[in-house]
Amino acid sequence: QVQLVESGGGLVQAGGSLRLSCAASGRTFSTYDMGWFRQAPGKEREFVAGISWSGGYAYYADSVKGRFTISRDNAKNTVYLQMNSLKPEDTAVYYCARRSAGGLGYSRLISDFGSWGQGTQVTVSS
Repeated sequence: QVQLVESGGGLVQAGGSLRLSCAASGRTFSTYDMGWFRQAPGKEREFVAGISWSGGYAYYADSVKGRFTISRDNAKNTVYLQMNSLKPEDTAVYYCARRSAGGLGYSRLISDFGSWGQGTQVTVSS
């Protein structure tokens, strides 16, 4: 069972930046697509960004496109989310997740990701 541990969250002013990290246990990290999701108070969890197993393809929710960048370092078993030009509406708990084995295509669906971290809080003040 993989363990995913997020870090890097915190409080930042609007317009600022944060970089989230997600460290994964195990030897098979490089064979799985990864994703970042977020959940704001009173709202459903939503897709933020995804990246292919090789790092060669990244995709984003429209709400963060152009501001956030997902990347990965397979040698370090770590996936990152660089968040720039942060807005108060980006305030949420951010979760990294590993795509379940056997899936096809680049998914944005929560149900296609089988392993989740505990989350890290990001708060953007206005």
